[in-house]
Amino acid sequence: MINSSFVQVLYPEMVNTFFNILKQHGFSEEEAKTCADIFATNSLEGVYTHGVNRFPRFVQYIKDGYIKIDSEAQQLTAIGCMEQWDGQLGPGPLNALQCTNRSMEIATANGLGCVALANTNHWMRGGYYGRHAAQNGFVFIGWTNTLANMPAWGGVDSKLGNNPLVIAVPYQNDAIVLDMAMSQYSYGSLELYSLKNEKLPVPGGFDLEGNLTDDAAAIMKSRNVLPIGYWKGAGMSLLLDILATILSGGLSTAQVSQLPAEHSVSQVFMTIDVSKLNNYPAIEKAIQHILDDYLASVPMAKLKQVRYPGENTQSIREVNLKEGIPVLKKIWNEVLALQN
Repeated sequence: MINSSFVQVLYPEMVNTFFNILKQHGFSEEEAKTCADIFATNSLEGVYTHGVNRFPRFVQYIKDGYIKIDSEAQQLTAIGCMEQWDGQLGPGPLNALQCTNRSMEIATANGLGCVALANTNHWMRGGYYGRHAAQNGFVFIGWTNTLANMPAWGGVDSKLGNNPLVIAVPYQNDAIVLDMAMSQYSYGSLELYSLKNEKLPVPGGFDLEGNLTDDAAAIMKSRNVLPIGYWKGAGMSLLLDILATILSGGLSTAQVSQLPAEHSVSQVFMTIDVSKLNNYPAIEKAIQHILDDYLASVPMAKLKQVRYPGENTQSIREVNLKEGIPVLKKIWNEVLALQN
């Protein structure tokens, strides 16, 4: 049961609403269908911050001209199993899906495929592309840079992005999917906790006075989020930005931060065709052995169980399919207001 601040939206209704709005804003039928499915699937699988919650901003970026709906990613360079592409400021989810698919095509031919994408837009939920690749039998490693929204360790001004990293592995016709920002909480998660007026489970950043806090609104105000692993997360963010920039030939976090809004980011999509490996017949058994040992962990008293990354996605999906996707009324009203 959800509280009175939420409404429950059936998945088909959400897809259809997104589809109609995107069509009204100039998307072709096929592109509107694909993009609507990505936003709705992210919400269906419990990542509301990068699904329905983000949809109004996506439409606003179209209106503002940051997202070019008539643009499509184009290949610039092909070097063996690696290619460089220009996203031409097209819709981020469509560019990301296209480059994931292209990476799998390269991996099918070469064992490994890498597509580095410059000049693109926010991909929304990176785990969508990781799960898509893994469900097709490929290991996936991908990341994106962002505008500067996280201080370097020991600094007070934002010089790093929270640069999400995704790693996905095929498992039992589904996937093990790690989808993580380099900050303890993504800004989307902070926004959701703030909208619900709830405290963070663990401290996620600093307030304006430099105090470590679990107050999401205070962290958003200071824009001083806590890197995962402190200096380790900050260092990883820096290297992901460097790699995304040099591999794609695109903009860095520092350069993106000079723009009027977060767009023209750089991303990397790598896939591995594990079916070509000599030990392929034994891989499923090896993964199961690792997970059996991992899940045999003795849980802390306050936790019910230990889970591997993405383990509860299917159960969330099933509940939301049956009961409807929980959406803050404020957010759903913003979505509905986008309809002509």
